[in-house]
Amino acid sequence: MNTQSNHIGKLGMFVIGALLLFAVTIFFIGKQKNMFGSTFRIQANFKNVSGLTVGNNVRFSGINIGTVDEIQLVSDSSVVVSMTIEKDVQKFIKIDATASIGSDGLMGDKVVTIYPGTHSKKIIQENGKIGSVEAIEMDDIMRTAKVTMENASVITQELAQFTYDMNNGHGTISRLMTDEKLANSLDKTMTNLQNSSKGLNENMEAAKHNFLLRGYFKKKEKAAAKKKEELEKAKQEAAEGN
Repeated sequence: MNTQSNHIGKLGMFVIGALLLFAVTIFFIGKQKNMFGSTFRIQANFKNVSGLTVGNNVRFSGINIGTVDEIQLVSDSSVVVSMTIEKDVQKFIKIDATASIGSDGLMGDKVVTIYPGTHSKKIIQENGKIGSVEAIEMDDIMRTAKVTMENASVITQELAQFTYDMNNGHGTISRLMTDEKLANSLDKTMTNLQNSSKGLNENMEAAKHNFLLRGYFKKKEKAAAKKKEELEKAKQEAAEGN
C-alpha cells in the first residue's frame, strides 16, 4: 500500500512539474509574441521579403518591440508585411517612419527594423502603413565580390605575363630596355629634336631683328602689352568695386 502511494505521489509531482513548465513556457512565448500586453498593428510594403517568416522579430532602436504577424503576396513586385507592435512604442513611430529587412547577425534569422521618422510629428495609427527601404542582399554582395575577384585574377595574370615578357626579352618595352642599338637610335633622335628646337629658336630671334619683319614683331609685342594693361586695369577696377 505504501509503495502504491509513493508511485501516485511521484506521478502527481511529475504532472505538477510538467504543468508548471508548460505554464512558464507559454508565458515566455506569449510575452515574446505580445500575446498578453496591449498591442497595435502596422504594415509595410516590400518588393522582396528576403526569407522573412511569420513570427520573426520587429526592432526599433535595437530593441525587440513586436513580431511579424502576416506576410501577404499582393503582386509579383509587392509584398505586404503586417506587424504586431507593443502599444507603448506607438508614440515613437511617426507616419514617415521606414522599415527594412535585415539579418540578426551574419547568419541569424531575418528581422524587420523600423527607423523613426524625422520630419512628421504625427503618430502612426492602427493598421497604418509606413514606407520601406530595400536592404542590400547578401547575394548581391557575393555577386559583386565574385566580379571583383575575377577582375583581380585577370589583372594578376596580365601582370604575370608582362613580367614574364620583360624577363625574357619579349615586347617593345623589353626590347627598348635591352636592345643597345635601339636605345642609341632613340638617343640620337632625341638629340636631333633638341638641336632642331634650338635652331628654330635662333631663327626666330634672327627674324625679330630683321628690318623687314621688325615691324610685325613690334606690333605683336605692343598688342600683348596692351592686352596685359587692360587685364591689370580690369582687376584693379574689380578690386575697388569690392
